[in-house]
Amino acid sequence: MAPKSDSAEGIVLNFVNEQNRPLNSQTVADFLQKFNLKKTAIQKALDTLADSGKITFKEYGKQKIYLARQDQFQIPNTEELNQMKEENSKLQQILEEQKKANSQLEGEIKSLQSNLTLEEILSNDAKLRIQVKEMEERLAKLRGGVTLVSPEERKAVEKTFSDAISHWRKRKRMFKDVWDTITENSPKTPKEFKEELGVEYDEDIGVSLQTYSTLMPHGKKRLRG
Repeated sequence: MAPKSDSAEGIVLNFVNEQNRPLNSQTVADFLQKFNLKKTAIQKALDTLADSGKITFKEYGKQKIYLARQDQFQIPNTEELNQMKEENSKLQQILEEQKKANSQLEGEIKSLQSNLTLEEILSNDAKLRIQVKEMEERLAKLRGGVTLVSPEERKAVEKTFSDAISHWRKRKRMFKDVWDTITENSPKTPKEFKEELGVEYDEDIGVSLQTYSTLMPHGKKRLRG
């Protein structure tokens, strides 16, 4: 016996949300064959879900393209990604400054040892060692995130950032596949479709997946995009 209409709508809604990419009724029917749903039942479920606002759709001639509502997904915005980038840049700058300061102190010690008397060397060496120790303690705190963020907070931020980049890359690839399929056999040019639908590419709003990928934690970088 065929599933009830409300059951079919639930199955179709779950599938559309899980895929989160443009779909037509034939694609949905092909994927949901295991539920013994006929194409007519799937088409009815898609139209009902669209009419009730649970999913969205666009018409291209006689064909309808369905898509999950995007307002149900939490995606880091440009401001949040820029903030992560700024925090990472500050940490890198502080680390470089500490390395430079230590290098200068070591150079001064070597210079003093070669030019000063033994008494002067011992006196200056003691002072410089104190300064080096203070700088090393400060650097250790910075590396541990004591003065800026705790290790747990830094780990959480890195995970959030990595997840955001992963979702970005996946959705960018999914969009390209669907966009190429739609525009390939269309009488309209991709530019005309883009203007009609109000689509914005990454470069249109001044962001780059490649740029943000370079900020991912060491060992997790993927340069594809």
